[in-house]
Order: sequence, then structure tokens, then C-alpha cells
Amino acid sequence: MIEDHFAALCTALERNGYFASELRRWGRDLAGLFNSGGRLLACGNGGSAAEAQHLTGELVGRFRNERQPLSAIALHADTSAGTAIVNDYGETEMFARQVRAHGRTGDVLILLSTSGTSPNVVAAAKAAQEIGVTTWAMTGPAPNPLAALCDDALAVDAPTTATVQEMHLAMVHALCSALDEALGIPT
Repeated sequence: MIEDHFAALCTALERNGYFASELRRWGRDLAGLFNSGGRLLACGNGGSAAEAQHLTGELVGRFRNERQPLSAIALHADTSAGTAIVNDYGETEMFARQVRAHGRTGDVLILLSTSGTSPNVVAAAKAAQEIGVTTWAMTGPAPNPLAALCDDALAVDAPTTATVQEMHLAMVHALCSALDEALGIPT
């Protein structure tokens, strides 16, 4: 039922405390990153890919108000590179190889995974850490391999993929708001 769906989302919001302090910290850290010329990379599969691309779209475009475009790349969005990598190196390397190509020490990689077990997302986190890129994850319930591996993780305690993804979208918007606040952009 529709009411059950919304009730599950409300419960997840209450249970997870909105991750407000963590997202404010991420926003401040990203403001410092962008002010120093760094970039954000993001990846995920399926609905998580859509959330990763939503995040990068908000950063390169604008969230609410005018500001400078920020360097953010959704790794799955380069279909030619992605399909070539999968063809030549296998699906586990899809994001890891792009991280090695685009990531620089001090950059941030945000990894989205409702399960926290996607092999290509976990491989991207490992590749990022090997080259000095900070890793942040948005996942489903912990414990999971991705949350355990990353420098920081926000693990959504919710029973369904749909609710986890909806929480991730709310978290993406909250992160954008926190970033704009840290950059001094009116929200």
C-alpha cells in the first residue's frame, strides 16, 4: 500500500536522525576541497547511479541559487569509457579504472550502494584509497563491506531498497544544502 511506503520512509528518517551533523561536516569538507581546486567523483549502479548523477548535476549546475560550477564527475555517465572498460577489463574494474584516471590525491569519491556489496563500487573505493582519494559511502544497512572500507559512511537502516534510495536522495539534497551553506551561498 502507498501508506505503508510513506510510513517506511518516515520511520527511516526518524531512525537515522537525518545524518545532519555528518552531512554538514561533508559539506564543509567539500567546500574546502572545491576552494582548493579539487573535484568530486561519484558512482553507483542502477538507482544509485541515478543518485550519483543527480548529485553531480546539482554541483556542476546549481542546487538552489547561483554559484560557480563545481568539478563533479558521475563515473557511470561516460558510457563509451564504461563499456570499453567492462569489455576489456571486466565489470569489477568499471569504476576503479576511472577513479585511477580522474582521481587526484585529496579529491573525494562518493560511492552509493543500497547493499554495500557491489563488487565494482567496492573496487572503486579500494582504487581511490590506493591513490589518496578520500572515500565516503552512502549505503543501506550496516555492516557491509563498502561502509567498512570507506573513510566515512552513512549507512541507512531501512528494510527495502526503495526506502534506502529515497533516503539517499534526501541525503544528496541535504549535502548540497550544507555545501552551499559552507560556501556562503544563500540557501
